[in-house]
This record gives sequence, C-alpha cells and structure tokens, in this order.
Amino acid sequence: MRLIEVYFCSTFKINLQMKAKRTAIGKISFLFFFVLISSLLFSFRPAPRRAIGAAVRTAAGAVMGSAAGAAARFNILYDSLGLEALELSRAAYEHAVKGFLALQQAGEIRNTDVLSIIDFSLPSNKKRLFVIDMTNGRLLFNTFVAHGRNSGGLMATRFSNRTNSLMSSLGFYLTGDPFIGEHGYSLRLEGIERGWNDHANRRAIIMHSADYVSEEHIRQWGILGRSEGCPAIPEELDQPIINEIKGGSCLFLYAPNTTYLKRSGLSS
Repeated sequence: MRLIEVYFCSTFKINLQMKAKRTAIGKISFLFFFVLISSLLFSFRPAPRRAIGAAVRTAAGAVMGSAAGAAARFNILYDSLGLEALELSRAAYEHAVKGFLALQQAGEIRNTDVLSIIDFSLPSNKKRLFVIDMTNGRLLFNTFVAHGRNSGGLMATRFSNRTNSLMSSLGFYLTGDPFIGEHGYSLRLEGIERGWNDHANRRAIIMHSADYVSEEHIRQWGILGRSEGCPAIPEELDQPIINEIKGGSCLFLYAPNTTYLKRSGLSS
C-alpha cells in the first residue's frame, strides 16, 4: 500500500505541472486508476468462515457463469452413470451439483472427492441415497436411507429445522468426523443453510445405522422404519459409507419442496 500511495502522489504532482487543458483528463485518469486499484485490493480480503451465506451466494452466481463447463461435465456424468435408471431425479442431481460447485468455489468443502445425495422425491422403499465419486466419475453407493418419523410414512413430505420436530431437514450439509455413539459408528453433520438445517447440531442430527433400514423391514412392513430426523442407513454399510464421506464432504437432502427450492441460496 505504501508503494501505491507514493506512486499516486508522484502522478498527482506531475499532473499539476501539465498544461491547463490536460489537467482535467489527468485527474479523471488518476481517479479511475485509484478506484480500480482500490476495488482490486478490497476484493481479495478473505471472508470470515461463518459469513458462509454471502460467500456461497456469490459463488453460486459464479457457478452459473464461469463454472458452466464444470456443471455441463457433471450433467454428462448423470447420464454416463445411468442415474436416471436408478431413479435419482435429474432435478435432485442438478440442484446438488450446483450447490456442490458453489461450496467448492467458496472453499467450504474439505473433501471434494465425493458428493452424497438423498432424494426424498423417492419413497423409503427405494434406494434413495447416492454417493458419487466426483473425481473419478463413479457411483460408490446406492442404498436405502430413512427419514424422520414426522416427515411422513412412505414418502417424506414434511420438513423442519425445529428441535424435537422429529422431522428431516432439507438442504446442504458438510460432513464432520465419525464417532462411536448410541447408534454405533456414526457421523456428525453440520447443516449450513440458515433456517433450513442449521439446528442440526443442537438436534443431534447425525448419520447412523439402524436395523429398520433393511430389505427385511420393507418385506415385512412395505416401508423402512423412521428415525428422529437423522438420515439412517443400513447396518452393514455404516463403516464403508461413513469412511468414504467423512471429513468435510458435501451431503444434499432434496425434496421437490417449492419453498425451499425458491429460497435456498445454494440450489435456487
């Protein structure tokens, strides 16, 4: 900054010595250059970690422009992996990719290798958890996942961020570290969309396994059992899935919920 100030002062003194008819032009050039340099300097200030909303909204806008090529590449991946045949809705996938790219551009994702999508437009007796290797273009897991007991029976249609609601919460999450808890091997989840899932920690929303998430339960009851709001997965897959997505990867819980899709700063 000191060098810039010296340069500006020198330039201004030279301009004063110029002919009268060139003075106005010199001042205008000086002001333009000053504004340009100042805007560049301020634009490179790092955003605070918890100012995630503004940073991500800015990144989401950039995704639609400069990252259009990346989005197009991932849309090709949807077709190449046969995700339509597996019944992952294209809408769920496109919203997930847009948020994933925005979070990545904002520097929020530590584990950029994988993107996990839970598609609540599917009933609970369908395999609606998709874990995708975004680096190598592979589908790592496609399995069952439960929703909150107050979100619905076969279909999850109601969602809440409130404590004790016993509902699932839509939106984007970042995965944390695994731990051994009441439900065995589990994974901490950080909800990063204010008003939609940012109470995940106080609600103890985690990924864990449950015996009611199984084909046997579906054969007996027609649907999976339901959690208290956690995305519960099959017992035999808890370690493989959690070990794959732990450490700051992106998890997206989707439903064709008009209010969320219009108001989310990441998927809208």
